[in-house]
Amino acid sequence: MKNQPLSRRKMLGATAAATTGLLLPGLTQAKPQTTVSPLPEKHSFTFCLNTSTIMGHDLNLVEQIELAAKTGYDGIEIWINMLQRYVEEGGKLSELRKRIDDLGIQVEDAIGFAQWIADDNDTRTKALEQAKKEMDMLAQIGCHRIAAPPAGATKYPGLDLDKAAERFRALVELGVRMEVIPQLEVWGFSQNLYRLSQVLYVAAACGHPATRLLLDAYHLHKGGSDFDGLKLIRGDKMEIFHMNDYPGEPSREEIADKDRVYPGDGVAPMNQILQDLHKKEGSTVLSLELFNRDYWAQPVEEVAKTGLAKMQAAVAAAFENN
Repeated sequence: MKNQPLSRRKMLGATAAATTGLLLPGLTQAKPQTTVSPLPEKHSFTFCLNTSTIMGHDLNLVEQIELAAKTGYDGIEIWINMLQRYVEEGGKLSELRKRIDDLGIQVEDAIGFAQWIADDNDTRTKALEQAKKEMDMLAQIGCHRIAAPPAGATKYPGLDLDKAAERFRALVELGVRMEVIPQLEVWGFSQNLYRLSQVLYVAAACGHPATRLLLDAYHLHKGGSDFDGLKLIRGDKMEIFHMNDYPGEPSREEIADKDRVYPGDGVAPMNQILQDLHKKEGSTVLSLELFNRDYWAQPVEEVAKTGLAKMQAAVAAAFENN
């Protein structure tokens, strides 16, 4: 699926409020960032808010979407449980789709946890049924991607990657029929698919042209992958990338989701990452995915604006001399 950001969301030269960087182990005090750095005219990125970043603020789904639109994001990446809650509380998907369209924002992806990869046959059968229901809801609101992490294969090592590839192909074939394409995700903390090399193997062995990858700066670090591996991925095979950064401490073995920080506030090779993600044709969605409890304690609009400004500044810095 090609990303089609709305042009009126592209006013990227506007100012955005930002907060003073928090002191974290291994970091120095960040300078307050009050304006968005000028972006290169031909950059190939759009900017998206993964709602994990504001998860601690207890907004409902409509409020999350409205916040992303209000604070200047091109898109939003929602969590399936929030969409399910919306429906369970009486919300109509047709009305939600209209609200999304009226706001001029794109639902770029959804975070789901169907256990498509599990060794147990019954678990996989139920997972595909679950994925079908989730994909149906997403298609109704105009979302055509869903994350496919290795949920169900995280605790014990030794997963047969050829079997994982067969199982992912089944999920992709379902996604093609439902018009919601699974994005094969790396999880650095998992016992399986924690390295980029493993995910690349499964993607290649899957053998389906609709195969797509979903990678993440934090998870690549956590799993011990070399960031140079990004150079091996053709641009149209990775449509969305989870943007975050990580401090120098705790160690890679001890670092956790809660330690993620804004792009540029950590030690990730952000310039290299963005330069390798840059496409001459098409675009890549940069989706801000954080789980930082300190950010959750700050005003939600401030967090959203700061995250957008940090992503834009990272892109500007990566292409400053290009």
